[in-house]
Amino acid sequence: MQNIISSSVGSLSNPTKLTNTFRSVKNIKISQFTVSNYLNYFIDAFLIEKARRYDVKGRKYISSPYKYYFSDIRLRNARLNFRQNEQSHIMENVIYNEHRMRGLNVDVGVVEYNYKDENKKRLEKI
Repeated sequence: MQNIISSSVGSLSNPTKLTNTFRSVKNIKISQFTVSNYLNYFIDAFLIEKARRYDVKGRKYISSPYKYYFSDIRLRNARLNFRQNEQSHIMENVIYNEHRMRGLNVDVGVVEYNYKDENKKRLEKI
């Protein structure tokens, strides 16, 4: 479980996505309820924190998915045996931790906008 959370640091995720990852990658059947409980255990143990999504234009919180960040990025790196070094995700985690250390609440911003393609088809992009 921790390897999958460690690999997805800074990515939008939720128990449903994680359950599907377990089924497709590890061939393990696990319920969303169990995954949700494990995530809450990690949060309670101060291993990870959950950042909520916020729709900037609509001025409202979006219930799911969230972004999970490690409280100590070194634990994440050690868990993955220093294999995955995505600079952008690691930096995002470090910046998240810095803001939290300064006492700030951190939300993940979402800006949705609508546009039409060359065929006048209406599209929505996040």
